[in-house]
Amino acid sequence: MSKITIAIDGFSSTGKSTVAKQLAKKLGYVYVDTGAMYRAITLYAMEKGLISEEKFHKNELIQHLPEIALEFKFNDKKGFSEIYLNGKNVENKIRSMAVSNLVSKVAEVSEVRKKLVEQQQQIGKNKGVVMDGRDIGTVVFPDAELKLFMTASAETRAERRYKELINSNNNVTFEEVLKNVKFRDHLDSTRDDSPLIMADDAIKIDNSNMTQEEQFDKILNLALQKINH
Repeated sequence: MSKITIAIDGFSSTGKSTVAKQLAKKLGYVYVDTGAMYRAITLYAMEKGLISEEKFHKNELIQHLPEIALEFKFNDKKGFSEIYLNGKNVENKIRSMAVSNLVSKVAEVSEVRKKLVEQQQQIGKNKGVVMDGRDIGTVVFPDAELKLFMTASAETRAERRYKELINSNNNVTFEEVLKNVKFRDHLDSTRDDSPLIMADDAIKIDNSNMTQEEQFDKILNLALQKINH
């Protein structure tokens, strides 16, 4: 069976990572959460005092980039790979609302994108990879055999994210989460470098009214059609 590259792009909180993990597990492919890579760099910048709600020392962050080492390590108990920043597991830390509020600013920086796109292309060079993010089908793997673009209404996405955060004991309001979703949509879609746009040959998946099972079945069928083509 031939291996393909599967690129999943879309807005924040559309469930890209969830379905990408499921798909990779089912197909025996490598899963790469590119959003986690941008979040890890954001966490690094926060811990070094290079970014906050009030300031962003962009040039200093660019100078620090050679010191930032990211890697994914498979967690047997959880059944998926977790991200490590300079040798430390930061999978849970990067999911905080504080990181969510700043990650789009870091992702706008061309030097950050260049560093991460090179890493992502290296990971996926032998195919058999499912990668999700904002520019996978347009920039990282423009020749991917299957490109998906996931979307849902801002309110639906905020509701999902809110439930996740509450379950992780984060003290947030629904209004805060909705504001963050809309803010990130705007930044992701309007940035100069690799804005979030749907590739011409991508298949749009609006999952506002889909269950996770329905969505997975639909996407798995699309993948199998390409693999067996």
